[in-house]
Amino acid sequence: MVQKVQIYDTTLRDGNQARGISLSLADKLQLTRRLDRFGIDYIEGGWPNPTSPLDMEYFKEVQNLQLKHAKVVAFGSTRRAGNRVEEDPVLRHLVESGARVFTIFGKSWDLHVTEVLRTSLEENLAMIEESIAFLKQNSDEVFYDAEHFFDGYKANPEYALQTLEAAAKGGADIIVLADTNGGMAETWLLEEIIEKVQQRISTPLGIHAHNDTGTAVINSLVAVKCGAVQVQGVMNGYGERCGNANLTTIVANLHFKMGVELNCAPHMKELRQLSIDLDETVGLPNDIRAPYVGTAAFAHKGGAHIDGVSKVAHSFEHLDPALVGNVREFIVSDQAGSALVVDRIKSIVPEIDKRNPAVAKILEEVKRLEHEGYQFETADGSFELLVRRALGLWVSPMETIGYRVIEEMRGGGSSVSEASVKIRVGERVLHRVAEGDGPVNALDAALRLTLLSEFPYIQSVSLDNFKVRVLDAKAGSAARVRVWATFSNGKGSWGTVGVSQNIIEASWKAILDGLDYRIMKESANG
Repeated sequence: MVQKVQIYDTTLRDGNQARGISLSLADKLQLTRRLDRFGIDYIEGGWPNPTSPLDMEYFKEVQNLQLKHAKVVAFGSTRRAGNRVEEDPVLRHLVESGARVFTIFGKSWDLHVTEVLRTSLEENLAMIEESIAFLKQNSDEVFYDAEHFFDGYKANPEYALQTLEAAAKGGADIIVLADTNGGMAETWLLEEIIEKVQQRISTPLGIHAHNDTGTAVINSLVAVKCGAVQVQGVMNGYGERCGNANLTTIVANLHFKMGVELNCAPHMKELRQLSIDLDETVGLPNDIRAPYVGTAAFAHKGGAHIDGVSKVAHSFEHLDPALVGNVREFIVSDQAGSALVVDRIKSIVPEIDKRNPAVAKILEEVKRLEHEGYQFETADGSFELLVRRALGLWVSPMETIGYRVIEEMRGGGSSVSEASVKIRVGERVLHRVAEGDGPVNALDAALRLTLLSEFPYIQSVSLDNFKVRVLDAKAGSAARVRVWATFSNGKGSWGTVGVSQNIIEASWKAILDGLDYRIMKESANG
């Protein structure tokens, strides 16, 4: 088994093809930063081509991010049948994307060659070899994704292996064996096939598994056991149909169970928070039963289990939950869920004693707000403000007197949003008016104008992401909504949250917290 494995995340492309997920440019850039911070090796940004202007824009904007570790990958296909590589539009758009790493897929299954591409088996081999060779001249690395490889091998082993040999001749840095249909339920057969591949080619191998038979994780782990040096998948397992191989589970298993060296290993204590952050960004609920990171992953309800864990933790736990940023919970306890909150309080105010009466008051307030629909797991800024306010460590210098938003329909059918904000700072009353692209944008602009004279560093704060989730859809237009916002100032980022039946009020709470957090941090720095 190899000692070190590359982690290749395809959330921005394959994950984005999942039902219920539609990432914006801001989402994709935010996820790129987040995955890079965790130590992911490769982030597949999408397929740059004119039919996907969002992906084209992403590859332009991502070059402005100062990534610490991850390499951004552009995805595409081999040249079209009959095309010259220099003139093929797919390959040209890949090169023009500015990416330095490419992944292209080609056909391994003869059925796809003759019935889908409608070309000859020989032409398909030439398409693979020539496309990789061309991209190698215009990149740092090229990975070849052998699409439908296991289905192709079962149907015609010799031809499937010939496609890999063509990729090797073209100079592929890694050949990735893809279970595109996710039908490879026979893990023992997958192991045999990989051994056959290794007898024919010496190029390093990767694995790209889908979860249609529930075997994506184990197939990925077995591939590593057989020598694969790269695992492709999606954090939290999003993806088409039943999803991609869940990297959240895979990286934990590789590190803790198999002893494989990973570049993200130093960040394993952030694993649960990463999972939560991704769920919030894509707009999906957290899977409480997710291995390692779910809220139920280390929750104990049975009496014998609780008794055993209380005496010897590993009697009913396979891992210390703290290693992945999770916590142990005893469901029968009235304090279920409190341990994680207390840990977060201590991360903000390390010197506080858990027995401090203020801690109990904070817990009570958090539970009250969560009952209203607040969620602080992804709103670190709002949570820290709540804690510091409760402990008397922060009193905001600004007091809201009031705000107003006006929507006006003008001639020609265009609408204009105007917001006015009145704030008291010390003895001064500040009042500003601004227009914006919608009521929330106008409100944000007016608040910033109001504060700028007193707090000029507000100018550097940007609102990077803004999400609205309906909490009780059955209430129709009277439903309570949760607004989640992400801010940054070039040095760091923070999340805030607001909840109300009034979407403007919920947005105001989130935006106000976002700017108040920045003021608090600036005050702490002197």
